[in-house]
Amino acid sequence: MVNYMLRVNMTIAIVAMVQDNVTIATNPEVSSTKFLWDTYKKNQIHGSFFWGYVLTELPGGRLAEVIGPKKVFGYSILIASLVTLFTPVTAYLGDYIGVMMLRIIVGFMLGVTFPAMQPIASKWIPPKDRTKFVSNMMASSLGAALTLPISGLLIDYLNWESVFYVTGVLGLIWTLCWYLFMFDSPSQHPRISKTEREYLEGSIGAESTNRKAHKVPWAKLLTSKPVWAIVITHGASVFCYFTFVNQLPTYMKYVLGLDIKKNGLLSSFPYIGKYVMALITSFIADYVRGTGKLSTTAIRKIFTTFAVGVPGFLMIAQVYLGYSTAWTVTIFTLALTLNGAVTAGYLGNGLDIAPNFSGTIFGMANTLSSIGGFVSTYIVADLTYQNETYERFQIVFWLLGAIYFIGALTYLLFGTGKLQEWNTSDSIVKKPLSDAELAEKKPLNKQTV
Repeated sequence: MVNYMLRVNMTIAIVAMVQDNVTIATNPEVSSTKFLWDTYKKNQIHGSFFWGYVLTELPGGRLAEVIGPKKVFGYSILIASLVTLFTPVTAYLGDYIGVMMLRIIVGFMLGVTFPAMQPIASKWIPPKDRTKFVSNMMASSLGAALTLPISGLLIDYLNWESVFYVTGVLGLIWTLCWYLFMFDSPSQHPRISKTEREYLEGSIGAESTNRKAHKVPWAKLLTSKPVWAIVITHGASVFCYFTFVNQLPTYMKYVLGLDIKKNGLLSSFPYIGKYVMALITSFIADYVRGTGKLSTTAIRKIFTTFAVGVPGFLMIAQVYLGYSTAWTVTIFTLALTLNGAVTAGYLGNGLDIAPNFSGTIFGMANTLSSIGGFVSTYIVADLTYQNETYERFQIVFWLLGAIYFIGALTYLLFGTGKLQEWNTSDSIVKKPLSDAELAEKKPLNKQTV
């Protein structure tokens, strides 16, 4: 949640930071607007986040596997929060170039966070509960849902600078709590009970919670169809998601003509829905998985197709109905709400197929999605330069629909929930697997999909 708070604060703040073709004196909404940044400059600021983000996705996942996620995750939020606090003064002193530099640093630090969560799950979360854990990772969308309306109020009652001060301070408070209460594995935690430790080690395997990082079987990993199914599907889904995050407030202002308070509030609705859907579908998936009526592969494919395919049709609907505020809010809320079901689909699939290298796999997936993130900002900038109209955004919606369909089809064809043989590389193959790991290797019933 804090991750996305530090990420999306710019998407709403920049609406108030940039001066329109209207004088401040005649429009109170832009009373704190200071900068004459055109569409390209605004999208360069949005895209610069991903320049840094893409550099640390893959090494971030592997680094968390090697030195532990506590340090990797904690330091990243700490530095990103500090940099966020300096955004207003940098904007005044360094103009948009200075802001771009800071956003690159924020992206660089936050790039490690999601890949670092996968090693945490492999050591702390029993296999039967991992889908629910992944759904709570989606509190990132809740972070966006809270940040957007609160930022709108801060801008309306104070100024745009307050958005960065408030989110930066909250990030520092979170970092303190993280270092006080988080440990890399149950065996390292000084305050959990013996009963809890034994339960976790029995469910996951004591060796799994304590073992050191092992050599990545790169050749097998990079030629694995299930891995690339995750990577491509995640890339497609998140390309569309990042486009929503970066462009929805702008669309609501320039196409639909909403003021900053309504903009922030209405822009938050899709992210609330996404979080709620993530929670609901994760419980459904874990329940069905527990009954043994469907294989893990079937569960992952059903939820992924639903979560990535249906929003594609909704983007086509947006092409024809996006002139209406009511329809736009409805369509985007439905699209992101349904997309929340990815937590029961591909998003936790790395833990199914290769828990020992889940951080590396997720790093690969997020690297591709990050490239898509900054590519999307340039595509939108080129399509809407000095012409931020409904007609130009229709092209964007067609593109999003096509990308959603590609992601859904890729996973439907190549995805699986089966544990891959190369997960047990080097010294691991010499040691007996825990009961939980043996269970993961077995299909949930005799049927496969």
